[in-house]
Amino acid sequence: MLYQVLKYLLLGPLLRLVFRPRIEGLGHVPEEGGALIASNHLSFADHFVMPAIVPRRVTFLAKAEYFTGPGLKGRLTAAFFRGVGQIPVDRSGGRASQAALSSGLAVLRKGRLLGIYPEGTRSHDGRLYKGRTGVAAMALTAGVPVVPCAMIGTFEAQPTGRRLPRAMRITIRFGAPLDFSRYAGLADERTALRAVTDEIMYAILTLSGQEYVDTYAGEAKAEAQARALGRRGHGGGKGHGGGKGPAR
Repeated sequence: MLYQVLKYLLLGPLLRLVFRPRIEGLGHVPEEGGALIASNHLSFADHFVMPAIVPRRVTFLAKAEYFTGPGLKGRLTAAFFRGVGQIPVDRSGGRASQAALSSGLAVLRKGRLLGIYPEGTRSHDGRLYKGRTGVAAMALTAGVPVVPCAMIGTFEAQPTGRRLPRAMRITIRFGAPLDFSRYAGLADERTALRAVTDEIMYAILTLSGQEYVDTYAGEAKAEAQARALGRRGHGGGKGHGGGKGPAR
């Protein structure tokens, strides 16, 4: 009930007013059945803008920190994220990663849409980073198509660290569903998972036009923070190199 109220009466209309989204390729999103929507991740606003314009309900796997904050603010934040269809995920790896996979598969097996950010975290500089293979594992295990999605302009509207977004027009672009049935039975093969993930990232790159960096976003963010600390202490520092796209 809360999801419908937020989407159609409160949050949805507000987001359309603030961002005036230009929507391309929405017909690529299946009208029924389980499917993954794999998107780039540029802004906190991404969690809400794309689900607001997709006619079907989209469930996202969100970091557990959104659900475990202290005090009244923490409880309200957790209630809000649950209300908009988010599932808490522990990103510490190991058994936590398996639990995230199981949560995602449960959504897909119910014939629902699951949203996922293959990069694993927001891009700190607007570039597209190497995808983690969880998206491939879910697609192959559940046997569902993957719809690539590109958020364009949300980084400029609300970059990391900005509390309130700027009012500006953004674009949400969906690509044709990717069919990975040729990899059936290979959900435990690392080579297959890497190949599928890279194909998904290439499709997102084609839609978004971002610069691609063949490094995980979390690692690149940590390196950038270390360089910033080094500059404060010693001065200088060089940027991180980019690339043309994922290996295919």
